[in-house]
Amino acid sequence: MTKRVVIIGGGFSGTALAIHLARQTSSPLAITVVEPRAALAQGVAYSTSDPAHRINVPAEKMQLSAAEQGDFDRWYRQQTAYTQDTAARWTDGSVYPQRGAFARYIAEKFVEAQRYSPATLSHLRDEAIALRDNHVLTRQGQLIAADAVVLAVSHPPPALPGMIARSLAGHPGLIADPWRPDALEAVKPSDRIAIIGSGLTMADNVASLQLRGHAGPIIAFSRHGLLPRPNANGAITPWPLAALDDLTLSLNDWTAYIRSEIARAAEQGTPWQAVLDTVRANGQRIWSGFSLAEQRRFLRHLRAWWDVHRYRIAPQVSQLLEQKQQQGALQVLAARLRQAASEGDAIRLRLSPRHGAPRDIRVDKLIVTTGPAHGGLLESQPLLRELAANGELQADPLQLGILVNAHSQTINQAGEANPRLLVVGPAARGRFGELMGLPQVAEHAEAVAQQLLATVLAPQQEGRCLA
Repeated sequence: MTKRVVIIGGGFSGTALAIHLARQTSSPLAITVVEPRAALAQGVAYSTSDPAHRINVPAEKMQLSAAEQGDFDRWYRQQTAYTQDTAARWTDGSVYPQRGAFARYIAEKFVEAQRYSPATLSHLRDEAIALRDNHVLTRQGQLIAADAVVLAVSHPPPALPGMIARSLAGHPGLIADPWRPDALEAVKPSDRIAIIGSGLTMADNVASLQLRGHAGPIIAFSRHGLLPRPNANGAITPWPLAALDDLTLSLNDWTAYIRSEIARAAEQGTPWQAVLDTVRANGQRIWSGFSLAEQRRFLRHLRAWWDVHRYRIAPQVSQLLEQKQQQGALQVLAARLRQAASEGDAIRLRLSPRHGAPRDIRVDKLIVTTGPAHGGLLESQPLLRELAANGELQADPLQLGILVNAHSQTINQAGEANPRLLVVGPAARGRFGELMGLPQVAEHAEAVAQQLLATVLAPQQEGRCLA
């Protein structure tokens, strides 16, 4: 009989898994992607239609597998968008397309996988709400038989900081979810704007505001006041790290070693990005060598610094931020929010800078870019709420997503792994650490496909009930 796998979520992670399953199977396989959006591969990152939103790495580094490095870049240069969007081309010859282009590329790969595989791929535009024996129940009442279910859920909605939720709920100047397509429609060209958060989403919003003709002052603030770093200009070769052969190094050892390697690379004219690229490529291996206490310490003390160096920014947007800072139109502060209050249509904020006296500012709009509430992932969807309530899965101890084992299988509250209920993509990053950006998400999808095809989806295998 034909084996059946149901993938819950059709953003990049879920679509990539479907493609890898179709490519790798040699037997008939029914693959259903349950995704309420009209198109696949359009999760939070790649569903945006805003032309100001670009991928943050050169197109040549966006890929479905290591064997396809450069394929997206070649595909994009053959598209009409490459001719029309001249701003995508950077001075070193790299291209940074608008994000929707990558979603279209992955959608084409999905269609291609359908055409050349013994598998049957389908996109069910619906929402999964429960598991019943060996079936997935959807909001529209469909029951889909499944030998395996993979959760490809990654980014829950953002959560408002408590002070803002208490003081400004319902205020017309509060933009609580900047990813809504119409989030910036009410912003006037002269509005004074504060942005809480100074990472990639903040940068996207500044670029979007610029495109819409906004000319008012912008203040962005976060606890550290760190901006995403730029990519290196031109091609670089990852820097070799001898310490990768030593799995006993502590977090402190790695921190000191990476800093010394960056300094050594600089002496030879090699940019720091080359060192960090090697760390990133081996991030899961390094992360697994840390104790839980060290992982917590990393998240508490080093995560902000890692994020701005790891998750870099498109040079077009980096240049815009630099220009606006030089012009005085953008200030970036290391500060905490101490008070928030409504003053009619305006908003008053009291900021406590890391250095200096408290500062009051009055703005017309406050944009919250603190990111998805990953700690609340299990409460963000009906299916996850039910599975957690039934003890079928649990949050990882770092509150980054769902607890899984080394095979990406969910672990129930009794500590047992379920080989028929897996997680793909960022929701598994508590276990794997480096699992937010490409190509790690693509590599994880490929590995999960191999795991499934070798176990529960193998023709001779039988398994337990899903839930």
